[in-house]
Amino acid sequence: MTGYFKTAILMAAMTALFMGVGYAIGGGAGLLIALAVAAGMNAFAYWNSDKAVLRMHNAQECNSQVHPDLQRLVHKLADDAGMPQPRVYVIDEDQPNAFATGRNPENAAVAATTGLLRRMSREEIAAVMAHELAHIRNYDTLIMTITATFAGAISMLANFALFFRGGRNQGAGGAIAMIAVMILAPLAAAVVQMAISRSREYEADRVGAEICGNPLWLASALEKIQGFASRIDFDRAEQNPQTAHMFIINPLHVHKRDKLFSTHPNTENRIAALVQLAQQNGIAHTAPRSRTGNPWG
Repeated sequence: MTGYFKTAILMAAMTALFMGVGYAIGGGAGLLIALAVAAGMNAFAYWNSDKAVLRMHNAQECNSQVHPDLQRLVHKLADDAGMPQPRVYVIDEDQPNAFATGRNPENAAVAATTGLLRRMSREEIAAVMAHELAHIRNYDTLIMTITATFAGAISMLANFALFFRGGRNQGAGGAIAMIAVMILAPLAAAVVQMAISRSREYEADRVGAEICGNPLWLASALEKIQGFASRIDFDRAEQNPQTAHMFIINPLHVHKRDKLFSTHPNTENRIAALVQLAQQNGIAHTAPRSRTGNPWG
């Protein structure tokens, strides 16, 4: 089963779950209301999600005065991949991490933390940003925005369950059914959202390795980021956990609930897949060069 086919199935499951919750709460009328709410929320998310998430993390756009080297690096990678050049942002956080956002390649942005720029070699930074460009080229940023919106809408509908049905004389069975909807529907939505996110990460690793030219650069970066992310707090991410699935490595670790539902596949498995890809391509295992090296030299 390809990553795209699996994602299509999971997206269909999310849509069916959303419609099912609407029908369970209000019958045919509830289903129509659910569809109307979903359409409105997705339209808003489609046009404004990138701006909202960049504001959440207080991202600063790169230019000739603000981290111009990162902007040049990302634009060079995009040019080599035949993609439109995205806007490039920096987030003032010590934890090394990065994400991509935007509804399509023509309206996209990538963001890296200052911790990533300080702690990674130039090759590793290139690999991380190539991974984010892969998300943009694969339209993963749009897919994840829609699934996050659906998940939020399902949770909202579930919270309205007793409001819609509570006043009707349905007996104990009806009340139990509504409580089940309130608890299980958001849980199911979270599981589907995690499955979609995990399936897209492996594909972005593969395509990102192609863009930067060496899977081992990305494998090295993932190993380092995972180590730092487990020790260094990312306060803005903890305050906005709904954005965790966007980062290359889960930025959350402070609260116990952060590990209940992981939005990312196991990092060791991702590294193993990249090492295998390098072996298939005949790339020898060498350490990334110094931070000031030239990955295209």
